[in-house]
Amino acid sequence: METFHIILVIALFLAMCAVLFYMQKKFVSFSKRVLLALVVGIVYGLALQFIYGQSSFIISESAEWINIAGNGFITLLRMLVMPLVFFAILSAFTKSKLANDFGKIGGLVIAMLAGTVAIAAAVGIFSAGIFQLEGMEITQGEAEMSAIAGHGDKLDTLNEMTIPGKIVSMLPSNIFSDLTEARPTSVISVVIFASILGMAFMGVKRKEPEQAKLFASIVEAIFTVVMRVVTLILRLTPYGILALMVNKAATSDLVAFWNLGKFIVASYLAIFIMFLVHLLLIRMVGLNPITFIKKIMPVLIFAFSSRSSAGTLPLNVSTQKKSLGVSEGIADISGAFGITIGQNGCAGIYPAMLAIMVAPTVGIDPFTPSFIAMLLVTVVIGSFGIAGVGGGATFAGLIVLSTMNLPVAIVGLLISIEPLIDMARTALNVSGTMTTGVITSKITKQLDEEIFNSKEEQVIGEVAQN
Repeated sequence: METFHIILVIALFLAMCAVLFYMQKKFVSFSKRVLLALVVGIVYGLALQFIYGQSSFIISESAEWINIAGNGFITLLRMLVMPLVFFAILSAFTKSKLANDFGKIGGLVIAMLAGTVAIAAAVGIFSAGIFQLEGMEITQGEAEMSAIAGHGDKLDTLNEMTIPGKIVSMLPSNIFSDLTEARPTSVISVVIFASILGMAFMGVKRKEPEQAKLFASIVEAIFTVVMRVVTLILRLTPYGILALMVNKAATSDLVAFWNLGKFIVASYLAIFIMFLVHLLLIRMVGLNPITFIKKIMPVLIFAFSSRSSAGTLPLNVSTQKKSLGVSEGIADISGAFGITIGQNGCAGIYPAMLAIMVAPTVGIDPFTPSFIAMLLVTVVIGSFGIAGVGGGATFAGLIVLSTMNLPVAIVGLLISIEPLIDMARTALNVSGTMTTGVITSKITKQLDEEIFNSKEEQVIGEVAQN
């Protein structure tokens, strides 16, 4: 009987995929299909949990099969991250789009990301204060105890890590290892290596133009193919989001969400305020924030569903270039840096709230100016090198708490509600990256405002039709 129910659950999921495919053939817009997949996935997943129970054999077996579509999609996207980062940066040099302004653009991008993560931390402190989260007691269950024990190795690594050592770790030592994302700082290392290679290309271009021309042609050919692969995989987005949301809704611990509702609401308030800050920044440079939010919404929906800033990179960069009018070089730089520097949600709001919550347990008043100033500086420094994948916020929290000599057990105590909050944090991370790209492009006068102000979502149209 159980086998019949498992087959039924999977068959209904496949029927939903068939409907999405039919909508694609009828040229229903990409953003509408993505939003429908998000909503239907949540409703179907909650219905399954209500009927069978969160921990039932039917749910676990069905989820494993449905995960082929969800996790398989995320895996394909992560496959593209390193090739996309490497060849996008290198292509910007071979096209002379970054050659003369790389230092200025890179500095602006890093300054924007660091500045917004500091603001995000301040917003997190404010929200924690409003909801009086300081000293909040959290029940420790079996899952939480297991999570705390699992952080032992990470803590050992963090205790051995100094700030100078962390800076050195960002430099490429074995580029082949970094291309496999072997380290948390692999993305930055690949960006640095691609930049060095690009600068070397500029030197060869002056002395041996024929060799440089051949190299540029090879890079452009490979980059064109990589971008085509990006388009093909992005077409799978509605199906991947449907699978991811079904599994999250069906297997989430709703009781834990209810018990920790105060922290969840405080987190979402902080995230919402920070979204408004992004829109305010867009308005301050003379652009329409409503146009901005409409064009990035499909990207945010995907980030929300996937919980992966790195996995969202292809759609992020493509949307910046083709829908927001950001220049190629700046979109590539902001996208690459944004998945490992200054993540507003995971490396800004979350660790700041954790620090406010645990400080009173060791006799520290978390709202003194000296503590807040130290916390903001620690958050900004700690945000460098946080991987843009699920679990990045946990690592950021461990870094900040251990650096400030605060108890780290709270990171494990919140593990049961991580998926729900992490979805919104990831969307905020991506919003911060895209805000950085648009503002940097505007400041350097490289923003195509005609594309930005147009009503057409060019990248979405290409994904839907190609």
